[in-house]
Amino acid sequence: MSPRPAITVIVPGFDVALYARAAIESLRAQKREDWAAVLVDDGSTDGTGSIFEEAAEADPRFHVVHHDLQQGLSAARNTGLDLVTTPFVGFLDADDVMMPRALERLVGTLERTGSDLVAGAYVRLRRDASGGYSPGAVQPWVSASTDPARDAVTLADHPAASGNIVAWSKVSRAELWPDVRFPLGKAYEDQLVAQLLFTRARAFDVIPDVVVQWRERAEGTSITQRKDALPVLRDYLEALAGGLAILDAAGHAAAAASRVRLILSMDTPPLVAIGAEHPEETYRRELGAFVRSLAARATEPLPDAVRLALAW
Repeated sequence: MSPRPAITVIVPGFDVALYARAAIESLRAQKREDWAAVLVDDGSTDGTGSIFEEAAEADPRFHVVHHDLQQGLSAARNTGLDLVTTPFVGFLDADDVMMPRALERLVGTLERTGSDLVAGAYVRLRRDASGGYSPGAVQPWVSASTDPARDAVTLADHPAASGNIVAWSKVSRAELWPDVRFPLGKAYEDQLVAQLLFTRARAFDVIPDVVVQWRERAEGTSITQRKDALPVLRDYLEALAGGLAILDAAGHAAAAASRVRLILSMDTPPLVAIGAEHPEETYRRELGAFVRSLAARATEPLPDAVRLALAW
């Protein structure tokens, strides 16, 4: 008999039949086995739903939910959240891969410390010369948020943790979630939720272990690969500004300042490069207004790569 699950992992997927089996197998390969998973097929038009059903038939720890029509990543995650009955909850997108000791390290850390939230490191999976996918290195902003390991801290102790804004690098206590859900119809929906969890946690932990490999799809269909689209830009800027607003409202000035520095150094330069060549003036105008709002909060000289946007 399988042990009573300690954690529910929510796995949303839309038209990811090329990758879903790898995500599912990465869960089945976990060294810690007391987990359950909710596989949410968000109205897929390919074989994703069938792959999810096959997984549930082979392993009773998987439970499948099908949306009749695509509702978006936030809605799929929220569907999973409504079904959580375990003490802990985590996420894995159905085109990503969880490392074998991820749940062991994440859940085990919370059990040891009593904290409400734990965040780990992650790397990108990119297409390689052989036609497969290979993991990259841990990026500096990820290391800044997770290395070295810290137990039972807050944003006042570790403001750089606010840079770890993805849903699937974390495990949290389910009691943090009763009134927290992902915003519907938005891209970059996890940025707001991450800051809410950081600010609401009585204490959180960070670990330097890589817990997830985040796939950059070769066919370019991920939302994060379409920042040249004006609606995607708007969602991106709204999420960045919204996360800062949550930190401000909670009185975490140091964490907000850390986010401003990171957004200016990492998020903004690629957008400015896109804007410089973009056919729509609206793209430049809206990005320029955002950059100016950040510049007003900056405590260090602006990176050269973003200065161009000040005049937009």
